[in-house]
Amino acid sequence: MSSESLRLALKRTLDLGISLALLLFLAVPFAFISVTIKLNSRGPVFIRMERIGKNGKPFFPFKFRTMVKGAVEQGLGYEISQNDFRVTWVGRILRDWGLDELPQLLNVLKGEMSVVGPRPTFAYQVDSYDQRQRKRLLIKPGVTGWALVHGRNRIPWEERIEYDIWYVDHWSIWLDIKVMLKTLIVVLVTREGLYGEEGINRGIVENPTQTTDSNQHRQKNL
Repeated sequence: MSSESLRLALKRTLDLGISLALLLFLAVPFAFISVTIKLNSRGPVFIRMERIGKNGKPFFPFKFRTMVKGAVEQGLGYEISQNDFRVTWVGRILRDWGLDELPQLLNVLKGEMSVVGPRPTFAYQVDSYDQRQRKRLLIKPGVTGWALVHGRNRIPWEERIEYDIWYVDHWSIWLDIKVMLKTLIVVLVTREGLYGEEGINRGIVENPTQTTDSNQHRQKNL
């Protein structure tokens, strides 16, 4: 086995161990959150919108629904603002504490994601990458990542992608552990970077129009 294969095997082992342990620990909280979401507003518990994973392969990450049903056809579309009227009161709590993304641990178990890696993006965003930026697709997307712990949505997309490329070039098990620990600080303590400039989380390029064919933005509701 080559050194790179060994490193990838160790990363996968770490992913499986952490995701299994956290899913078992979070089983009861997840059940409570699911019931609360259903009681709070109409719609599914999870929303699964197509993202692009390793080597450009599309997949559907799990995410607790935090917005009203049909939110993407209203307001800012795929973007979101700090006081967005489409976010439910339950969804606001989930977003504030980073709980809405935790179901992506299921995608880690499925092998579609890693605990640490570049955050997954939409196909229309990936289409705008240059050759260098496409390097972020060489590894699995992560539940958290190097860019997230360096400013999250506060920093522009181009800078986030540079952090992701640096991670692709330098990742290690120890770096992954460092990112996980820093994530706890960013999400639970400082809670910085949840929203971008002017309180809006904007995409890397302009949103597709609301009438765009859903082939690029397919959605699975559960």
